[in-house]
Amino acid sequence: MLKSRLGELYSLCSKITLRNYNTPKMRIHRVTPVVHIHDSKARALAAELIVNEDIIALPTDTVYGLACSANSPCAIKKLYEIKGRDEAKPVAICVSDLAELRKWGDAEHLPEALLQRLLPGAVTLVLERTPLLDNPFLNPHTTKIGIRIPDYEFIQNVCSLSGIPMALTSANPSSIPSSLSVKEFEPLYPKLGAVFDGGVLGSGLQETRIGSTVVDLSCYGFYTTIRQGIAYNQTIQLLQSYGIKPKNNQ
Repeated sequence: MLKSRLGELYSLCSKITLRNYNTPKMRIHRVTPVVHIHDSKARALAAELIVNEDIIALPTDTVYGLACSANSPCAIKKLYEIKGRDEAKPVAICVSDLAELRKWGDAEHLPEALLQRLLPGAVTLVLERTPLLDNPFLNPHTTKIGIRIPDYEFIQNVCSLSGIPMALTSANPSSIPSSLSVKEFEPLYPKLGAVFDGGVLGSGLQETRIGSTVVDLSCYGFYTTIRQGIAYNQTIQLLQSYGIKPKNNQ
């Protein structure tokens, strides 16, 4: 009787074990951290992710941006994939100060006083890149590079801590409006190393979505407007006050 019961119990346990063995393993989905920019560890974490070739989302003085190491081929390829962006369309870089701007872009012909009045601010300056910016996957169809110094302390600090020029583009899929809050690009979260939340930017005003004004200053004495963004009129007036003229009667 006892042997019979033990046999039944052994048979039952064998079936249970077999059933558990054949059960698919539970998949653990990675949750992208959303960190407020005033968190004490936010800046260090953002800089670490940039150095480790991750893609992060963070606020700027215009819209939310996606950022990564500009000199990392792996990171740049990931950035284009996440953005769904045509590789023929260039991306800008973000740096912490004017010394870094001159390191990565050729600005010898531009007065320091002019640059100090333009930056930090909502303007992207397009210059010839220097040999130090040698990533073959970064804007491969042009020798030029757009450079920003956003008037936003958090992103400036991240640039400074990482010591790396950061490729920067708006945090939204291509053809979708730019984002003024982290909620607006939630579908991108799983592809990012982290999201840094600075609240609603530009008081939520729609005109803020147009982003920075982009001007090409690579040609001595001339400018070319590439995009009319925030502070466009002030930017052009300032350039002209320094004797810089529109190219091709723009």
